[in-house]
Amino acid sequence: MNRIHVNSTVNGDATQFLCDPGASLLDVLRDTLHLTGSKEGCGSGDCGACTVELDGEMVCSCLVLAAEAEGRTVATIEGVAEGSVLHPVQQKFLEHAALQCGFCTPGFIVAAKSLLDRNPNPTETEVRYWLAGNLCRCTGYDKIVRAVMDAAAELRQERTPA
Repeated sequence: MNRIHVNSTVNGDATQFLCDPGASLLDVLRDTLHLTGSKEGCGSGDCGACTVELDGEMVCSCLVLAAEAEGRTVATIEGVAEGSVLHPVQQKFLEHAALQCGFCTPGFIVAAKSLLDRNPNPTETEVRYWLAGNLCRCTGYDKIVRAVMDAAAELRQERTPA
């Protein structure tokens, strides 16, 4: 089987990889690029554990062919923090104990950051609606929603000129 050569930008870095035509983006991220933060929960796009951004749009990386990343930008959980400084969404997840086993957490954080990049002042309903594609079987959703709302408030303060 011929492999496909793909040029992409992953977390800000120009990246090249070879993939089988049927390989998912999730498979390449985890197995080829060793970015194991995105998880495979269901493999059918129902749980959101594999959520990444592709050209700024949230996608379930288990449903995207790796070859579709050609010439595109991929943002994963590994690219959310800036060095050792956690993004406010990550910090608030810790402060609100909005995780338990952590399996779903990367997908929630990527999705929450995506929401706050678009809407810096979401209502609780908007947060719950936006995160509806991400499932958690441990913690429940109240702590996650509070963490996102708190991160939104912090980001608004950071963006407000003094």
